[in-house]
Amino acid sequence: MNYEKKLKAAARLLEVMDTLREKCPWDREQTFESLRNNTIEETYELADAIADSNMEGIKEELGDLLLHVIFYSKLGEEEGRFDFGDVADAECDKLIYRHPHVYSDIHADTPDEVMKNWEELKLRKKKRQGGILGGVPRSLPAMVKAFRIGEKAASAGFDWEQKEDIWAKVKEEIAEIEVEIARDDHTRTEEEIGDLFFALINMCRLYGIDPEMALERCNKKFISRFQHMEAEADGKLFSEMTAEELDQLWRSAKREER
Repeated sequence: MNYEKKLKAAARLLEVMDTLREKCPWDREQTFESLRNNTIEETYELADAIADSNMEGIKEELGDLLLHVIFYSKLGEEEGRFDFGDVADAECDKLIYRHPHVYSDIHADTPDEVMKNWEELKLRKKKRQGGILGGVPRSLPAMVKAFRIGEKAASAGFDWEQKEDIWAKVKEEIAEIEVEIARDDHTRTEEEIGDLFFALINMCRLYGIDPEMALERCNKKFISRFQHMEAEADGKLFSEMTAEELDQLWRSAKREER
């Protein structure tokens, strides 16, 4: 495990943070509020590196996120509220409490059982306002939030009996969209499209697919194909081309992928 090396590195980072907070004009000015958007940006940069399977990038972005944890801990220490040790100890206590199947005599033989126990323990510990879904952060992007809502509802026993049952829901939502489009009801169409998205995201959950990752890979694939089309068009505007010519370029881009 080489804990000595890891502890030494953590201590070094804490020392660097102390020095920067004391001597760097930019670091001295930072607050919890001023760092918030940077933290969100760093999280997305880590997500990009993970999507690209870029291990060097993942390592770098994890370091940047760790710096933010250290930074917030330093701010808490300066206010006399908490320090990095308190943060780490509180997380250890939380993990031990939420893993009774590891640290106690509770049994959980599958990931689903672990998640069910996890949600029940969180709810019991915090008596959270809003119930099980009250713990879903308001600021999450809509797709990630929908996925977490589905996970939490399922952990409480509210889920489809068989994953294949989700297809009936997806087809139902598509039919409802078609009805509202025919009625030319924009508000209801928007609502039904939202319902379809939610059903599709739950479908991803049931089939073990990360919807955010799936859509991002689709985005990258489309960009790659579109750029290939632009190169093949050799300066000719798409608006000047026929539908057949554009279709040929698209098919050429797809063949290029293979």
